[in-house]
This record gives sequence, structure tokens and C-alpha cells, in this order.
Amino acid sequence: MPPVFPMLTVLSMFYYMCLRRRARTATRGEMNSRRAIESNTRALPINVEIVQYAKEVLDFSSHYGSENSMSYTMWNLAGIPNVYPSSGDFTQTAVFRTYGTWWDRCPSARLPFKRTPSTFCSQDYVELAFEEPVYPTAVHILETYHPGAVVRILACSANPYSQNPPAEVRWEILWSEAPSKVNGPQARQFTPCIKQINFPTNLIRLEVNSSLLDYYTELDAVVLHGVKERPVLSLKTSMIDMNDIDEDEDEEKFACGMDALNKQFSIVTLREWPTNGYFDKLPYELIQLILSHLTVPDLCRLAQTCKLLYQHCCDPLQYIHLSLQPYWARINDTSLEHLQSRCTLIQWLNLSWTGNRGAISVSGFSRFLKVCGSELVRLELSCGHFLNETCLEVITEMCPNLQELNLSSCDKIPPQAFNHIAKVGSLKRLILYRTKVEQTALLSILNFCSELQHLSLGSCVMIEDYDLIASMMGAKCKKLRSLDLWRCKNITESGIAELASGCQLLEELDLGWCPTLQSSTGCFTNLARKLPNLQKLFLTANRSVCDTDIEELAANCTHLRQLDILGTRMVSPASLRKLLESCKDLSLLDVSFCSQIDNRVVLELNANFPNVFIKKSFTQ
Repeated sequence: MPPVFPMLTVLSMFYYMCLRRRARTATRGEMNSRRAIESNTRALPINVEIVQYAKEVLDFSSHYGSENSMSYTMWNLAGIPNVYPSSGDFTQTAVFRTYGTWWDRCPSARLPFKRTPSTFCSQDYVELAFEEPVYPTAVHILETYHPGAVVRILACSANPYSQNPPAEVRWEILWSEAPSKVNGPQARQFTPCIKQINFPTNLIRLEVNSSLLDYYTELDAVVLHGVKERPVLSLKTSMIDMNDIDEDEDEEKFACGMDALNKQFSIVTLREWPTNGYFDKLPYELIQLILSHLTVPDLCRLAQTCKLLYQHCCDPLQYIHLSLQPYWARINDTSLEHLQSRCTLIQWLNLSWTGNRGAISVSGFSRFLKVCGSELVRLELSCGHFLNETCLEVITEMCPNLQELNLSSCDKIPPQAFNHIAKVGSLKRLILYRTKVEQTALLSILNFCSELQHLSLGSCVMIEDYDLIASMMGAKCKKLRSLDLWRCKNITESGIAELASGCQLLEELDLGWCPTLQSSTGCFTNLARKLPNLQKLFLTANRSVCDTDIEELAANCTHLRQLDILGTRMVSPASLRKLLESCKDLSLLDVSFCSQIDNRVVLELNANFPNVFIKKSFTQ
């Protein structure tokens, strides 16, 4: 009869490993309770749950509101609810800038990056700080209008109120799911089932995707539930889950964007394999085509299999278009350093959301561009808070072929730094939404970048005289196709007249929340007559838009696809019918809060023009 002791030894070791697995991140005080774990005769202490609302909004990618107001801004997420449980459109909530797919169907739409993982679908984010670091047990999101946009909830190991910043900042996904369409716009408390993490946190990040929504999502507050000490489950009440054995593998998969990637990027020694089967018989181009469908982490894993695939996976042709935004939480200087040799031919680079809290340094970013910037045509740096004047100077010196630059929400860049952009005369697209670009720098950019086709100046509060800016655009930017002047506070009919006269190729114009424009001056009539190619026109919250303006659009802008006249009291159903009959391509018409357009009229128009999405919003 074979001895049983070896088997008992193996089982004992397995049992011991499971216990270590369960308690490996527990505090030393929890580990000292060995007798309780072994005997299960005593109940483990229960922590008192702490419930807290967000203390502060630290960062966000966009919001509907003004930089100098509280209406529809992300700052409304701090503190107790203002609206919940009421439903409807309220100014006291947090609202992101976009919704639906309308922004992907206009002239300013950008081509997506390939190789974006299917699991990453985030479009916007907001980061919230709480008073007390806790081990999260629940996160409640109070959604008051068109819920369903939240797709990811993350927790950060860094304490934003600590005097000593940690050497390493770690982000952990608490919950993640594909975007969903919720039936109805009514308010709800969204409480997804979150996973336990092994560090306390008082920094929570929400990421949203509003592409399936019929209108803007509105968030009122976020409630964090948690305990001060990490709970240890009793073996009596919680059996060891065999899936725990694979927990390291799951963590490594997420860490592959970028802790594991850093190691994989730098691998130079490979195992010697006797043969590659028949894979090396394939043409080089065919292998390259097959590998072009892999994500960056998958390329790094595949590079470790054999020399042939290592050669293919490190070929700079695989990195012509590279988006690192899906891995923003793990990208750092080391990542960029390991990527340098692979990115010598890179043309499109997306570093949006990356590098914050010291993950990317100015020197690390500069070294990367000095090696990889010569062929860059498109550079996405949205919400890159590590950027400063030195970075912009390096961009303009090292990227002579740059045509597209996105600095959206890079609100830490000092105003004078934007002067450097004027050196890039080849620019065709420039996004400065929510930046501190000032007037002198912008005039210089417009003067020297005459190839501009797409320009976003939404929520740029440092511009003193938008009429002067519009005049310069009319004189220098003859090729302009799209222009975003969202919430510019001082443009008048004079600036609009010079803009319309000089930029007659305009297909998209956003004048939403520009209070100094009055229909009585003829500014909107002039736009309609001078810009026959208009496909998108936003006159959001301009109370003076009237029937005459709508009829001029119907007569002159027959290619119109999107029109927003939210808030006007002077547009009648009759003029809208003329518009819908004339503009056969119209797909979006926002008449929210238009007092003459009631629900009965909307139902009638929907019945007669079923191809047009007619939005009528209201406050309950």
C-alpha cells in the first residue's frame, strides 16, 4: 500500500497557501488572530461602515457648464445631493459636454485609433476626493437625468490630502461594464457590485460613455461606503474560492497596461525554439497584417514567444498609429523609454489622460519626442496635466510635420506657453477647449497657421476680445471648416460678420451660450446667407433666435444636418416645418425649452419627419 504522507503533505501545503492567499494583504493586527482563523470558534471583529459624500472634485475631462459658474458643472458632484430623487434637467447637476453619436457625424469628427481594446470605451471622466480613506464596500451614484452613462469606477491608492505623495500611484478597477441604454430618463441610484481592493482609498474616478443616450446624462452626487480596516472573512462563513488562485493572473492582465508591459517592452533575450512550425513560411506582409489586429499588450506578450514573432512585434510599422489612452493608469517614463525603439516611424500618437500625478515627467516626454517626433502628424494630449511650456516647445521643435494637436482640458499649461504653437505652420486641427490660451498667443497662432481647418476654442476664458479673434480668422484662416466658440462671452455681430465673410467654407459652427449675440442685429441671417455649406449650427441658449433666422437657414443652408436652438421663445412650429421640408439631411433638431414648441408639436413633427431626432427637454 503506497504511503499517504506525501499526499497529506501536499494537501497541507495547499491549505496553507490558500490561507496565505486569503490573508496576504491583511494588516499585522489581523494576522495575529491565528487562533481565531484556525479554530473558527470566535467571530472576527466587524468594522463600522463609513458613509461619505465627495468632498471635492479634483479633475475632469469636460463639462457642459461655464468655467466661471456652477450651472451644469462637474463641481456640483461635491457634497450632498442638490436634486435627487427628482428627475429632469436641472442646472445644479454635473453634465458632460456631449451625448449620443452626433459628435461623430459632423465635419470636426476625428478618425478613431485602431487597436483600442474592446473593454475600453470611456469618453469622459471625473475624479472625486473624499475625506476619509476607506476600503470600499459600495459606491452609490445618484443619476437624475438619462442614466446609464457610467462604464467604469476606479479607486486610487494616492491620498490627495496627504503631505507626502507616494512613490507609486496605483489605480484599481472597482467595476467595469459596457455602456447600456436605460429605458427612460428618470432618476435612479446606481449601485454596481464592486470588487474588494487591498488598499484604502479616498480618491474615486468615474468614467462615462454617453454614446447610447438620447440626451445629456446628469449626475447629482456620489456616495462612498467603506470601512477603515480591511475585513478578513471567517473560513466558517466563507469558503476559499478556487478562483482566488488565479487572482494574480487577473491582476497581471490589468497590470499589463503598464507594469508588466514595462518588463515586456525591454525583453531582449528569448528562448531558443527548434522550429516555428510553418508560420515563418508566410509572407512578411501577411504576418504583419495579422498582428495589426492585436492590442499593444497582446503584441508585448506575443513578442516573448519566438524570435520570428519578436521581430514582427517590434517592427516600427506596427506602431504607425499608437493609442496609449486605454492604459493611462500604467503609462510612465519607463513605458515611454521602452517604446522608443518601436515608435521611430509613428505618425499618430494618443497620450490623452496619461502622465498625471507625476507618472510622466517633462524630461521623459521630451526624450520620447526627440526620438519619435519627426514623423508625427497627429498628437492627442487631452487632460495631460504634466504638460508645461517646455513640453510645447519640444513639440513644436521635434514635430515639424504635425497637422493635428489636441490639448483639450490641459488647464495647467501657462498662458504664455501657447505662443510656441505658432511655429507649427502645417497645423490643420487645433483643439484648445478649456485651456488658458490668451489673446496674444492665439492671434499669433492664427496669423502663422493659415492651413487650419478645424479649431476649438470652447470655454477659453482668457480671450478678452473675440471680435478681434474672429476678424483674424476671417483674414487668415480661409480653409476653416469647423469652429467651436462654445461659451465665448464677448463676440458680437461685428465679429460674426467678418468670420462669415472670410471663412465661407465653414461647415460646422458652435455658438452655444454666446450671450452677446442678438438676432435683431441680423447676425444669424448673415450667417445663413454667407455660409451655405453649414452642416452643423449650435445656437444653444440664445433666447433671441426667431422665425426669420430659421427661415433663412431653410432657404440657404439646405445641407444642414444638426441644429440646436435650445431655449428660444421666438420660434414657431410653422418655421420649423419649413426648415424640415427644406433640409432633407437634417438628423438632429434640439428644441428643448422652446416655449412655442410643446410636446404635441414634437409628436406631429416626429410623425411627419421620422428621420429627424427632435429633442424636447423639460424640467419637472
